[in-house]
Amino acid sequence: MNLDERTTTPYAALLLRVTLGVALLAHGLLLKIMTFGLAGTMGFFGSLGYPPVLGAVVAIAEALAGLALILGLWVRPVSLLVVPIMIGATLQHAGNGWLFNAPGGGWEFPAMWTLLMLVQAGLGAGAHALDVNRLLGRGTTTARA
Repeated sequence: MNLDERTTTPYAALLLRVTLGVALLAHGLLLKIMTFGLAGTMGFFGSLGYPPVLGAVVAIAEALAGLALILGLWVRPVSLLVVPIMIGATLQHAGNGWLFNAPGGGWEFPAMWTLLMLVQAGLGAGAHALDVNRLLGRGTTTARA
């Protein structure tokens, strides 16, 4: 079997993109919005000393970013916009130790998320992504974002 990175890389980027998108959608929509509710999420952020509205912003941003990644829309900017959220999560968990199963959750999982979002931004959308320019009737582009 001869695997050529020019033909496999777009599918690797697709796999990463959809995996990150599903996980972000699960964290933002299913956990923060539907399970805890925006009020509960805002209360949690407030209990950590952050402005409570930041909880709503993060929940909505995660849900929308997840959907955008799954669809392959604006992948590079969306991935980069998620990085500050993941850095914030990493810093929040930094005092709890390395492993995420530590009480309060450790920092390795959000740190990995931060790096994976940077990798996704570097790779771009990959295969089977929606082309916004084509959807908006602006023709096609040669590069995917």
